[in-house]
Amino acid sequence: MQTEEALAVRALTPIPTRTSSQSSPPVLRHWIAPVFTVAAAALVFFVAFYALDYMLTGGTLLSAGGLWAQYTAFSPDLVSDALPALGMTLVAALGIVLTVVAIIVQLSSDRYTGVALMFLRDPVNVGVMSCYIIASLLAVWLSVTLRVDFVPRVLLLLVIGMTSVGLAVMLPYFAYVFWFLEPGNIIDRLRLHTSRLNRRGLATRSRREVDLLQGRVLTQMEEITDIANNSIDGRDKIVAGHAVDALRDFLIDYIEKKPQEDRPWYDIGRQLRENPNFVAMDKDLMRELEERRLWVEWKTLRQYLGVYNEALESMQEINSVVTIDTRYIGETAAAKGEAELVRMVFRFMNSYLRSAINHGSVRTAYNVLHQYRMMLENLLQLGHDGLACEGVAFIKYYGHVAFEADLDFVTETAAHDIAELCQFSHRHGSAAEPRILRQLLDLDAEEPTRGYNQLRGLKGVRKAQAKLAVYYISVGAEANAYMIAADMRDDSPELRQSIRDDLARAESPHFWEIVDRGTNFEYLPENERVQLDVFFSWLASPA
Repeated sequence: MQTEEALAVRALTPIPTRTSSQSSPPVLRHWIAPVFTVAAAALVFFVAFYALDYMLTGGTLLSAGGLWAQYTAFSPDLVSDALPALGMTLVAALGIVLTVVAIIVQLSSDRYTGVALMFLRDPVNVGVMSCYIIASLLAVWLSVTLRVDFVPRVLLLLVIGMTSVGLAVMLPYFAYVFWFLEPGNIIDRLRLHTSRLNRRGLATRSRREVDLLQGRVLTQMEEITDIANNSIDGRDKIVAGHAVDALRDFLIDYIEKKPQEDRPWYDIGRQLRENPNFVAMDKDLMRELEERRLWVEWKTLRQYLGVYNEALESMQEINSVVTIDTRYIGETAAAKGEAELVRMVFRFMNSYLRSAINHGSVRTAYNVLHQYRMMLENLLQLGHDGLACEGVAFIKYYGHVAFEADLDFVTETAAHDIAELCQFSHRHGSAAEPRILRQLLDLDAEEPTRGYNQLRGLKGVRKAQAKLAVYYISVGAEANAYMIAADMRDDSPELRQSIRDDLARAESPHFWEIVDRGTNFEYLPENERVQLDVFFSWLASPA
């Protein structure tokens, strides 16, 4: 059971967003320091040994100016021999850089779509390559300007300096390329680019430009989804989770900042209608998305559903990430008063539950219900009682679906979550409490042919109801406890005794295995445990 303090802390805790690692590495640490270190080390060795040679074989070193003058006293007939080597050094360095970069980019392009184009558009990459090419051109042009009586010293020193920098910058540039192509940075770059395209689309009034931008936004979102799916196939949980979180951060930023007035951006344009997700869409649903300005939200959540179904087969940890992020989106929508968007989130949560039940994945359904309940608690806390009751009705429905599918533990989990919502609404004085309690009592109303698993499921539902009843007795809400007793009175004495024994026996609030919730469904605090005999005595007495 959550305490008031814990709930208050959770209400004040902001929705987590991943800090972008896409911003360039620090210039001083990543560029200036390595280049300076390498160049300074080379310069120290050069000056030391050049001065030593000058003193031993070329005369007496009188001053630093004398050494500099000696170095820059270029001989035209000798410099002409050195310039081709200088140009070849630059071209060789450029060749090394291009070879290494091409291999790395190609390997990344095989896994992540659009990396090559992203790489070629990056200003740092363009700048470094441009410097190598400019230095090579200067070396070529310089080589044909020499005369017997004239050496362009300033230009020659410039080429020597650019060649030195080009050689010294190779190491930090390779480090930058590896950083640039890290999966997390690629994902962050795609997310930020998608957000920029969204802002441009919201700002423009041109129907043609909006249509083009909508197509590009779809492409960017699908690229992030492809990264998630490819990572699931490759068992790369970290990258897959990062991609899922990127879609969450993108959509939450969009929801929080999108204008409320009509914009051409909210209309579904030609490129959207040609997308497979929209081609197959019901015309009424498409019109509804336009009227409610929700196509971006729907498309993002549709991407989530694709990732969820992909992960259901091989990496169910990602299902938890998808469900958690969907809850964050729903809570953001609730905070903004977007009731229709909250209902859309319900639909996707329901789809997650349906897929998990059809797949027979008890663990995934268990985790989805956990996030569903937490989202409904948030709605109750914000005063959206009607929306919260709609969500509770869905949980009850899928509890029935799981019951029919012989997934008794999922049904029991649904019952305990609805009971938790009853307690939550009671503690917060919510007007939704009677409706939520009615949903809990209706959870076992349908009576299918009862096999062994279904009887276990019924027992789990009754156990959740009994726990709620003793809570009500402990806080003086006997009327609600009487309602539960009236609903349970027709159960067999053996079932009632078994439920009482299970609840009385549990001594630890923590489950004895490692699970996401970590909660022992059968545990009762001491102030509630002492009310067990009171409640079960009501069941034994006639109505």
